[in-house]
Amino acid sequence: MEAEGPRDASEKEDPEESRQQDLEDGEKSDISKDPETKLDTEKPNESSTEGKEESEKESIEGTIPGDNLNQPDLADGEKSDISKDPETELDTEKPNVSATEGEMEVPENESSDESKPRKGSDQEDQADVEKFDSSKDYAGEQDAEKIPEPSGEEEVKSSAPKEPPGEGEVSSTPEGQEEGVEKAVESAEADTSSVQESKNSLSNKPPGEGEVPPIPEGQTERVEKPVEGAESDGNSTQEEEEEDTEKPPEREKKLETLERKISETFFYNYEDLCSQPFVTSDSGIPINLLTLIHSFGYDCTKRANLQLLDSQTLLYVAGNQLVLLDLKTKYQSYLRSSSGGGIGIITVHPSKQYFSVGEKGWKPNIIIYEFPSLKPYRILRGGTEEAYAFADFNHYGTLLASVGSSPDYMLTIWDWKQEKIVLRSKAFSQDVYKVTFSPENEEQLTTSGSGHIKFWKMAHTFTGLKLQGALGRFGKTAVTDIVGYVELPDGKVISGSEWGNLLLWEGGLIKVELCRTGHRPCHNGPVNQLVLDEGELVTVGGDGYIRVWDFETIDAADSVDDTGLLEMDHMNELLVGKNVNLSSIMKIHELGQPIWYAQDSNGAIWKLDLSFSNVTHDPECLFTFHSGKIEAMGVSPVTYLMATTALDHSVRIYDFIGNCQLTEIKFKQGGTALTWAPRVVNPKGGLIAVGFEDGVVRIIEVYDPRGLAIVAGRTNVGNAEMRLKQAFKPHTAAVTALAYERNGEVLATGSKDKTVFFFAVEDKYEPIGYICVPGPVQSLQWSPLSHAESMLLVLCENGFALQVPAPILGEQDTVSTYEINDLPTQYFHFCSIKSRIKREEEIERREKKKQEEEKARLQWIKKQQEMGIEIEEEPEAEPKKEEPLPPIYVPQEPSPIVCGFYSAPGKFWLSLGGYDSGYLYHCAFSPVHHEISPKSRQDEPFEVIPMENTDDNPIQRISFCTSKLLMFCGMKDGAVRVYPLQDKDLSADMMNGYWSFNMHDNDYGQIQDIYSSYDDRFLVTCGADSNIFTFNILSPEDIQRELKAKVPSPRGDLEKEKTAEDIEDPSAYSIENAKQKKEYDQIMKAAEDKKNKKRQELIILRHEFHHLLQRNMELPKHMQLHREEFEMDHRIREEMDRQTAQRIQLVQKELAWDQEKHRIGLQKLQSRFRDTLEFDTVVVHAIGSNHQISTYRLLAISERYYKARKQSQRGKRRTSKLAKEAEQRRESQKETSQAAGVTEEEMEADKLKKRPQLQGAIGRFGGNRLEQVRKIMEKADRAKAKIMQRRKEWDELYKSKPSDNYENPKDVQDIKEAQENMGDFKLKTATNYKIPEHMRMNAEKKKMQLRSLEVAVHEKKLTMNKWIISLRDLKVAVIEEIICLVQELKSIKSALDASQQLPIPLIPQLHLEETPEKKFQYDNNILLKFKQEEENKKRLSEQVEENASFTVFGGKFLHAPSLKEIDSSSRASSVRSMRIGSSVIPMQPKVFEIEKSEPTEMELEILKREKIRNIYLQETLIKRINELVITFDAELHLLRHQKLKLDTQMKCADLRHITWFEELLLLKNFEKHEDTLQERVNSLTNEVEEMQWKLDNYLSQMEDKKYEIAKLQEREKALYATFQASLGENNKFASFLTKVLKKKIKRVKKKDVEGDRDEEEDSDEESDDESSLESDEEDSGSEDEVFDDSVCPKNCDEALFENTLQLREKRLDIEEALVEEKKVIDNLKKEYDALAKKVKVVEASLDTAEGELEAFQREKQQRLNELHVVVPLKLHQVEYVVNGELPTDLSQTLVFTNQSLEYLQQRIMVLQHEKLEQRELYKQARQQHKELIRDRREIEIRIQRLEENCNQLMLMKFGRVVDLEALQTLSVNTNLEELKIKIMEKEHMQAQELKKWEEKIFELRQRLMMLMKENTGKLQQLNSLCAEKQGLEMKLDALQNDLGAEFQGPRKAEIQERERLITLVQLQAQEAEVLKEEITLLSRKDGRIFPPPQPPRDTKILN
Repeated sequence: MEAEGPRDASEKEDPEESRQQDLEDGEKSDISKDPETKLDTEKPNESSTEGKEESEKESIEGTIPGDNLNQPDLADGEKSDISKDPETELDTEKPNVSATEGEMEVPENESSDESKPRKGSDQEDQADVEKFDSSKDYAGEQDAEKIPEPSGEEEVKSSAPKEPPGEGEVSSTPEGQEEGVEKAVESAEADTSSVQESKNSLSNKPPGEGEVPPIPEGQTERVEKPVEGAESDGNSTQEEEEEDTEKPPEREKKLETLERKISETFFYNYEDLCSQPFVTSDSGIPINLLTLIHSFGYDCTKRANLQLLDSQTLLYVAGNQLVLLDLKTKYQSYLRSSSGGGIGIITVHPSKQYFSVGEKGWKPNIIIYEFPSLKPYRILRGGTEEAYAFADFNHYGTLLASVGSSPDYMLTIWDWKQEKIVLRSKAFSQDVYKVTFSPENEEQLTTSGSGHIKFWKMAHTFTGLKLQGALGRFGKTAVTDIVGYVELPDGKVISGSEWGNLLLWEGGLIKVELCRTGHRPCHNGPVNQLVLDEGELVTVGGDGYIRVWDFETIDAADSVDDTGLLEMDHMNELLVGKNVNLSSIMKIHELGQPIWYAQDSNGAIWKLDLSFSNVTHDPECLFTFHSGKIEAMGVSPVTYLMATTALDHSVRIYDFIGNCQLTEIKFKQGGTALTWAPRVVNPKGGLIAVGFEDGVVRIIEVYDPRGLAIVAGRTNVGNAEMRLKQAFKPHTAAVTALAYERNGEVLATGSKDKTVFFFAVEDKYEPIGYICVPGPVQSLQWSPLSHAESMLLVLCENGFALQVPAPILGEQDTVSTYEINDLPTQYFHFCSIKSRIKREEEIERREKKKQEEEKARLQWIKKQQEMGIEIEEEPEAEPKKEEPLPPIYVPQEPSPIVCGFYSAPGKFWLSLGGYDSGYLYHCAFSPVHHEISPKSRQDEPFEVIPMENTDDNPIQRISFCTSKLLMFCGMKDGAVRVYPLQDKDLSADMMNGYWSFNMHDNDYGQIQDIYSSYDDRFLVTCGADSNIFTFNILSPEDIQRELKAKVPSPRGDLEKEKTAEDIEDPSAYSIENAKQKKEYDQIMKAAEDKKNKKRQELIILRHEFHHLLQRNMELPKHMQLHREEFEMDHRIREEMDRQTAQRIQLVQKELAWDQEKHRIGLQKLQSRFRDTLEFDTVVVHAIGSNHQISTYRLLAISERYYKARKQSQRGKRRTSKLAKEAEQRRESQKETSQAAGVTEEEMEADKLKKRPQLQGAIGRFGGNRLEQVRKIMEKADRAKAKIMQRRKEWDELYKSKPSDNYENPKDVQDIKEAQENMGDFKLKTATNYKIPEHMRMNAEKKKMQLRSLEVAVHEKKLTMNKWIISLRDLKVAVIEEIICLVQELKSIKSALDASQQLPIPLIPQLHLEETPEKKFQYDNNILLKFKQEEENKKRLSEQVEENASFTVFGGKFLHAPSLKEIDSSSRASSVRSMRIGSSVIPMQPKVFEIEKSEPTEMELEILKREKIRNIYLQETLIKRINELVITFDAELHLLRHQKLKLDTQMKCADLRHITWFEELLLLKNFEKHEDTLQERVNSLTNEVEEMQWKLDNYLSQMEDKKYEIAKLQEREKALYATFQASLGENNKFASFLTKVLKKKIKRVKKKDVEGDRDEEEDSDEESDDESSLESDEEDSGSEDEVFDDSVCPKNCDEALFENTLQLREKRLDIEEALVEEKKVIDNLKKEYDALAKKVKVVEASLDTAEGELEAFQREKQQRLNELHVVVPLKLHQVEYVVNGELPTDLSQTLVFTNQSLEYLQQRIMVLQHEKLEQRELYKQARQQHKELIRDRREIEIRIQRLEENCNQLMLMKFGRVVDLEALQTLSVNTNLEELKIKIMEKEHMQAQELKKWEEKIFELRQRLMMLMKENTGKLQQLNSLCAEKQGLEMKLDALQNDLGAEFQGPRKAEIQERERLITLVQLQAQEAEVLKEEITLLSRKDGRIFPPPQPPRDTKILN
């Protein structure tokens, strides 16, 4: 429940914060953890401040598991809660309900505050978990003034003491309207939210609105039930309750459970429930300022807004009122909504004793009223968030189902008498239109809505009762909104659709879609309701039809093809009327007869008779209303009449004193504006102006027809009538405003086309002109009489306001246009200031807060000083960081102006919508800024008045009473506000007090107009919800009771006047457009007259020119002028030709689109009708007879038929997938068995194969010994391989040996088949007929058969058509040849005498049927003829000289040669070579040129010969023609005979096609079940095969394990044999060693030890192991003699003792392996046995499934046998003859093919012969069997003898029986030999390596010797050089001693010689140094030798 008007956000509290505050304040709650219920005792706090009391109470909610849903009364033991009441505080809380979209279950334990509320889409998408109280009696919602007394007969009794105010009840004062009381609005959130409180003072909420009083304790029955383990009672103290709240959920002590049952006689008080008007405190406005008188409207578009309480009472919703209409008296009773938020739905109880009203608003209630007392009986709370969409009672009326609207769409099941919620769940995530119980099963429900239908059921589960929903799936059908549906008795549901068909639902899927024959929909529009009435289905459609259908046909309906459609016809139908849209119908019995009442969405209520009998009454329209939004309203200025108009094309007149509609008139378009002409225009008040959506304004007269002169024949004269006086169209868009000037001289009209038109008001309205405005016109208002000048205020939607003076008629120039450009205009462009106002308010609030804080601080300081406390001066604190101020915001798109009015000259008030709503803005036109463009202006209001609670609820309409003392405001939410005005000027103080009341619908009922009557006694409102309300205005004067509306009397001679011409065409020209069109037509007419004048002048000049040409022709030739000389300039002609060509091209371009359009159209026609036709019907006629033959008309067959045929052929070659899988499994089993059968011998054989390679490798290093070893080993290997091969062959032989009971499977199958079929030919009609696998038929195979048949038929017909076409071609050739022969015959005939001439045969002609393709061929002649016909049709009086060329038609069609061209070409090409006597033709003229003289004998002879020849040629040619005709006819007869045979075959094929198609239909019906059975058989078969494969695998594994055990046993035997051999003979320690060997020792199994274990753990384990071993040894020692097996006895061989211990270990290993293998075998056996049992069960299931499949196949075959098959037979084929005659009844005959019959007869002989052969084979096989037995015995004796001889020979040679195989495989010690060979290889490798090193040393020595030789040579060279140096030095010394010799020779030569020698010495010294270095390097053996430096090659120096 929500208060009137929006609540402040500051007053809303967070539920968690509220709960935390309650806990902090000391609120105590006791939450029981009982899985069934929870008991919560709560004591609210009491806090009183300044006389205001706050009471916060928490509503604890629970759920009741509904066990007995179908019982009318709940059981006494059913658990319920006790809500809070004034007497008690016990509040029982029950477990939460976790509701999901599909189901709702009741959990066992939930805490009361486990989650926070969620909003928005979270509530839609997630599961809704509801906490709710079963009774929903909110103590916080009771009236603040008083606690109402119950209206029942029982007296309220209370045994509990009353609580003080503030705890149990809300204290109040008598002046409850003046004191502020906070009220907690408690409601349950859908997601386990805690209680959310909405606090509003009484000044913001009307008293009593939205509040529900509690149920007094005396009206409840309380039952106490102790809970198991509970120790405390209900009188526990507060401390105990606190302790209980701290106990865990697993506590053992539980509180007692209290139940409460509401008394049957309990009623609520209506006065405490209904919402009241809101009046501001201290305003002095009376609460009954307005009183509702009557409701004239009806919300016909609201779903299910028509209910029947009895045969005379209708119930419907009108805004916030519930109207009860008495059909007899037409009296209306009203019930107000309790919340003031509107009414969502209404529904009536099946007993008609109660009806429920689902409201709208925040947490709305459902109120159950009792009828006819109209007392509130029950209140259902917490069912949805904002509004209810639909509700429905079950068949018995014990339960109520409701569904909410957006945002939660909650489906709730109510135990409404106890006000409990049974179940709830989210219905869907989109709009839900309807919810109903199933009439047969009340545990099933159905919901439908936008694009869905959902099927619900109540299911009992281990967690409680659940509500499970299954969404209907549309499948191939298009998704549709489902409005109407009905549940059938068998559980099916049939629903309507948007396109008018019916949908039959079964199992959540669409079973079939129903339509009428010819695939016509059941209704031409949506199906809005379906009713199941007396075994018939009634459908109600939006097309105005009610149709009745056969229920049984619909219930058994099923689809017959892939379309899913089923055609059926209705039984009866009723057309209610034209332009009728039926929404719903209701049935009631009146005087024993069923009567139906229908809701018409186009604004009517109908009374219908659906008996469909001879006395059926026609539909009766009881009431008519406006449909949809009422656009405008006007009130008469002289009487109590009002006029309304809407988009339903009607204008209506109401008498709001007589509460009736007087008259109405309808037009082609809907009305959008209306005003009643003032008295100054029409003193009688009988004139109204109405604007319409097409821009037309109509002036309508209202008059009393009784004042007219009596006219004969006039009947049904009413109280009022309307008559169209004048109609004009000033606008091109919808008219939005009309206003008469204050003096009545001008009418202004505004429109959405941004224009305002002015008319002079006279007897006939004359247009003055119009002005253009910046935006669509919203409102027009003329200045009142108090203003000096008459000005028009124009308000535009986009924020512009204009002021213009009234124009005067005649002052404007309206010759060319009505637009007024010089009219002085003032503009005002509103600029948003709301954000600035909010900012200033915030600044003021902050400043005020700071001042209060400073004031409080100073007072505190003052108090401290008075108390003598010194206060130290504190340093100035840093200023707190304030929140930023709200920003300045100006909306990009200006807020729309809603309404406005003048306040003073040049000033006006505005009310805006959108962002700027919430204020009244006082604006003024600026005297300056006229030069600024209107769109660039930014004007601000100079005064603002805030309007309370209008931020989201702007004022839509404002009007004043005549005295201007009351201002009436129509709000967007449908509320009516009244502001008392003390002064004519508005002020903020005057706007503080107001009266408000919600009347229209709060969601879509915004008030369109609000007016008071002419005498201010009444107020009338109309809204967008189609409702019209009239109110009585409280007046200080006495209201006269007898008031009556007076209809204006008619004008004089009104009946003589002609009815005004109306404008019915919506596309008609407006006044301005008509003016412009008229001007344009005048201009065009003047231009056309000028053109005609020029044409006449040209015609005169042309005649003169022709006259000159004629005179020129009359002159002599030498005097005549040439034609070119008449041309003044050739360029003129060229220019004209060029222009003509351009025009032709232009015309071609203009016609290009049409040309392409026609070409494409022709192409489409050809592709649709010709391209799909492969062969048309061609009829070929015979020439010499009347016989004819025609082709088959063939359509081109699709490619998919051929593909399907190929696929079927491929499918025949394929093997089945199951067979492949079985084969693969067998192969895998075989491979597994082969892999398991690999023995160690085979592994050793592989080793033997590898061994020769090693022997070959080592044979290279040995000599003769190696060769001998290799031969011995090869011999032993060959022996081993031979032995293994022999063993393998024996094993294979034994494996292939069949058992004694073995039977060949093929023989068994043949025997079985022979037993089943021997001597029996089973008919398909036999009961025991078993269909073979390859003969089983399904739908797919049948389709393939049909396709193959169609392809075969098509190929046959195609072949025949080709033959007939070739025959036609032959006829064409024959005709061409006959034509040639006839021409030759004519030439010959001209040379013969008449007596000798034979008649020429007629030339055959081709019939039109023989060449049908010529219909689509044309030539130029045909096109020209067609063009000529078209031109003749379209030719005007004046012909155009220039002819259009033919190129326009070129390229449109495929060109074909003309018939003449075809004939000529065919003649030229078909001339045959047999032109006999062609030479006669040129001699013809010579014959006639011969003069008639006596011929000579020679000439006579020649003439005679020529005559004979011509006669012969004549006969030959005629004979040839006849032969051609006869041959052609014979060909035609032969082909006709073949075609007749083919026709017979095709007819048989057609019959077979029909039969197969019928079989296909049957197979389709069986296909689904057959697929299911076949799939089951296949799955079971696969399962059996898999299990069999596993069984075989287990068997193979067991065989392998047995083989392993045998090997282990053999190893054990060999071990004992080895032990005995090691003992030798007469060993005295044999018994001791035997005991040691056989001693049982318990050994610890080896386990994997983790690497991260500690050493201590290892040591512990070792110690444990040792202890276990010791214990085992002790145990073993206790059984046998005690002996120590750890010490070898004296004199016993230690090696033998150690060998025994080793053998014991091996024995123990073998025994452990044996134990493991046996365990494995045991496990395998268990698994094998278990699987074998499963195999038996599955095989039994498989046999059952195969039996079911076989039975189904038999049933299918029987159904197929029931089909009639047509078999054409000839009489000689019928052998069933009775007494030599054919019987009349052939029903007992059998149709059998001759081949089958012959086969059966031959089969008898074959079987007899086969029988003899089998007997002979049996004798031979028996003889062979005896011989084989005898041979086996002989072989066994021989084997025994050979074995005895072998044993004797072994005893003689070896002394004992030895194993020959082991003897054969003995060889040398291969390991030793291999080691020896390896040693030899090693020595050889080392020798080779040593040899390599010796060679390397030799090479290095040789290199050293060479280096030494080289160095020696160099030393010798050095020595020689040194000697030479010494010689030179000696010479030098000698020269130095001889000093005088230098002057003896030439000085220059000596100098040069000296220099040369010095250089030489230096070089030698360098060489010596180099040689020394080289010697040094060579001595070190690590240097390199560099070449010595070469001296410069100077010949002079060298020389």
